[in-house]
Amino acid sequence: MEAGKLHEKDQQVLNDLLENVKKQTDLFLGYPVSKDFDYQALSDFLKYPMNNLGDPFVTSTYAVGSRELEKEVVQFFAELFRAPADNWWGYVTNGGSEGNLYGLYLARELHPKGMVYYSEATHYSVQKNLHLLNMSNIVIRTQENGEIDYEDLEHTIRMNRHMPVIIMANIGTTMTEARDDVAKIKSILKKLAIQHYYIHADAALSGTYSALIEPRPAFDFEDGADSIAISGHKFFGSPMPCGVVIAKKSNRDRIARSVAYIGSVDTTITGSRNGHSPLFLWYTIKRLGITGLKTRAMHSLATAAYTEQKLKALGIAAWRNMNAITVNFPTPSATICKKWQLAAEQGNSHIICMPNVTQAHIDLLITDLKAEIVLQD
Repeated sequence: MEAGKLHEKDQQVLNDLLENVKKQTDLFLGYPVSKDFDYQALSDFLKYPMNNLGDPFVTSTYAVGSRELEKEVVQFFAELFRAPADNWWGYVTNGGSEGNLYGLYLARELHPKGMVYYSEATHYSVQKNLHLLNMSNIVIRTQENGEIDYEDLEHTIRMNRHMPVIIMANIGTTMTEARDDVAKIKSILKKLAIQHYYIHADAALSGTYSALIEPRPAFDFEDGADSIAISGHKFFGSPMPCGVVIAKKSNRDRIARSVAYIGSVDTTITGSRNGHSPLFLWYTIKRLGITGLKTRAMHSLATAAYTEQKLKALGIAAWRNMNAITVNFPTPSATICKKWQLAAEQGNSHIICMPNVTQAHIDLLITDLKAEIVLQD
């Protein structure tokens, strides 16, 4: 066999994997991942070991990276989320979970004796993050739609008023895409005269497009958030998981430390960071702009409305939260769940109408559901 070439059977393994990935990508409606992207124009960058190690806003002795573009990406989201004009910072993460870890890390450093409050609908990664950071925490009830129960939150905080308050707000829960109202949470803290607090918004799915719709949900810095994390591979679309975390620079400065070895500042969770992810996000921002991103959001919302209406027409108890792209309904058969990759929890499933999902996709699913209803009759 020629040196540097794969053995025929190994090449076949790759070929089979590619075919399987293509097939599985065609039919999935249950997970919040956009697949309508084309980054062929950036393929030459894959020839280089791009690493944005250290702080994106501080130069490093390692210069093979995309930190200049990363800074533009961070600025875009800081402005989108109405961060204080002279007091924002952030970086491109490995995904929403890392962004949540960073927000909690900042909160712990500011309030070492703080109590973390989060709803029972919070993403599973948050409990893991709290365990890693060894932070005291209390789970709050949710309302039927998946939104945090504000009465239970107020009552629980009142019982622990002597402790600083750290809030993990959900801006789009995993199953129902419910949004916790940050402004309402802030008013509860004011009512209880809580002086020391920190609010982190987990906006993995809904954050980007929530800033583009009317009425605009209350979730960003102007509403009271101290940090916000989003996923880049969800609404934007990326061949690899990524995300962005935005925080107040004054809070970030509390944890920064200089590292002579890299000639930069250690302010992120990971040392070496993916230098390719900022390229994808920057490319999408430049290619689509605010207008194009709004069009994506409107398309997803229209598809979600269509999906809800079609399911209800079949006699299926479908529903969705206001201005959400997630449509909830009772879990169908295992066959349909497997074919369409639908997640299930306590008898409920959902269809997430990402920008790549069209009415044609929904019609195919409806055809499958109809066929099963006929068989059951």
